[in-house]
Amino acid sequence: MDKFYKETLSKLELEISELEVEVDCSLQRIEAAIHLILECLSELKEYVLKKGFKNTNEEIRFFKYQKPVIVSKLIYYNAIYKIETRRPYGNKRIRKYFIKELKKLKRFFDNNLDFYKYYRSNNSFVDEKIFVRGKHDIRLWLDTFYFEADHTFSTSHDYKVAKIIANDLIQVYLEDKLNNLNLKKTSENSLKWTASKTALTELIYALYSQSVFNNGNTDIKLIAKTFEDAFNIELGDFYHTFMELKARKINRTKFLDRLCEALIKKMDEQDEKQ
Repeated sequence: MDKFYKETLSKLELEISELEVEVDCSLQRIEAAIHLILECLSELKEYVLKKGFKNTNEEIRFFKYQKPVIVSKLIYYNAIYKIETRRPYGNKRIRKYFIKELKKLKRFFDNNLDFYKYYRSNNSFVDEKIFVRGKHDIRLWLDTFYFEADHTFSTSHDYKVAKIIANDLIQVYLEDKLNNLNLKKTSENSLKWTASKTALTELIYALYSQSVFNNGNTDIKLIAKTFEDAFNIELGDFYHTFMELKARKINRTKFLDRLCEALIKKMDEQDEKQ
């Protein structure tokens, strides 16, 4: 078992690393990685069901230390896929979103503190109850997931170990993303929009109306997101703001009119200096 496991894991990690070179899109890389991991687990399951284990110690080692490493990769990539596909627009909302995801990890830790202590302390006094197939104790931190799992290839706690390993990786991922956002926020070269959100919304809709991006083949939401990211601002319901602009009885394009006036004034001043 040890030899087959090491060869299988090594092959999987090599294939995943090669995806970084072969696939450009990050979401496509994640999808491809998930596919590879599922194939790997299928091969591992086939081997276990065919060969079995020499003794209880080998079975415990497999479900406590070996299988969770591979399953943790599946949990990790699946979690990152969900995080990235559900990521909101605007740096402020993204920051809140990442912090919320980190809090989910903290809740899992708090809810499973006893098992964290058991596993991280490398204890073994209940290993035969929680890392051997066909045995479970409802009093020992059981998840509902166990009752739905294939018991020929699962124990009551191997998935929980995989979750612990995966959560460590997810935490690093989220903290790295937050750190990048913070660096972006504090960058000396960053620009901050200091006029009103209404003014920016007016400018965005004017540019959208003029079809200045991608020959007009661009959604207003993408334009708004780009401005939010560029100027570190959260516009909120910009469509509602636009409707308020439309409802103005006087000077519906107040900001744009002022821009024109300011530009003409600047040009006139430059002419007078010459």
